[in-house]
Amino acid sequence: MRKVWIEASLNGPWGRSRQPNIPICVEEIVSEGIAVARAGCAIVHVHAYDEKSGRQCDDWETYARIIEGIRSHCDVIVYPTIPLAGSSYAGDTTRRRFAHAEELARRGLLEWTVLDPGSVDFARYDSIRDEDAGFVYENSLADIHAGMRVARDHRLTAGFAIYEPGFTRLGAALARAYGLRSPVYRFMFSDEFAWGFPPKREYLDAHRALLDEVAPDAPWMVAGLGVDICPLIPHAVGNGGHVRIGLEDAHWGSTRTNLQLAEDAIGRVRAAGAEPATSLEVRAALDALTSAQRR
Repeated sequence: MRKVWIEASLNGPWGRSRQPNIPICVEEIVSEGIAVARAGCAIVHVHAYDEKSGRQCDDWETYARIIEGIRSHCDVIVYPTIPLAGSSYAGDTTRRRFAHAEELARRGLLEWTVLDPGSVDFARYDSIRDEDAGFVYENSLADIHAGMRVARDHRLTAGFAIYEPGFTRLGAALARAYGLRSPVYRFMFSDEFAWGFPPKREYLDAHRALLDEVAPDAPWMVAGLGVDICPLIPHAVGNGGHVRIGLEDAHWGSTRTNLQLAEDAIGRVRAAGAEPATSLEVRAALDALTSAQRR
């Protein structure tokens, strides 16, 4: 039976004013990470917070507490975000954006890293006429190259968020140039934000066609922000893809929990004739891809 990687993205940068049910403090994040891992998620993605301000804070020490807290109970892949350059949602973004990832990797705590190959305008349809409501999610070429070096030097799996098709082309070209182990391409869909594609099968097929051209056999998953990705799960599973869910990605104001979202996605994966992969199976698949690239 085919094994599908399921990733849970627990909180994102939104804060509780936009997404009331997200975990903020370390203990909450650890607890929810353990719960989704035990339910069948092999990958957990987290944003660390300053508990007093309620805003994202990317200190490596906080991420270390989260990663060690979850992994002391479950063998699961846990990886952090990077500072959200361009928006006031997060805290200080003037530091080197991959400094925390490099320190975590140096300490043997990191397997994956966020490495988004491009910038994109964030504007929500419900505030489209408000000039102050949106922002540019900034990933300069200098930052992207810095992330590529960290991923290469520490043999990290890079997770590419593909907001627009050109991200796939640039990411694939740079991954080859740096000799990265196979990145994971997350095709980002949205209902609430005016970037990329809405979550429809024909647009997933367009993403897949381009990926097949520039990075054949690369792993990919359906994901997004401000979206219900679940209707795409059967099509993704049937065409070799994987799945990301969680309160970072859900519509703002979601009344569901991360565990409920995970259990729903797992049920849909099983209904499509597959089973959730374990973290060991995810690692083995990535190792096999890396070995094949070197032949």
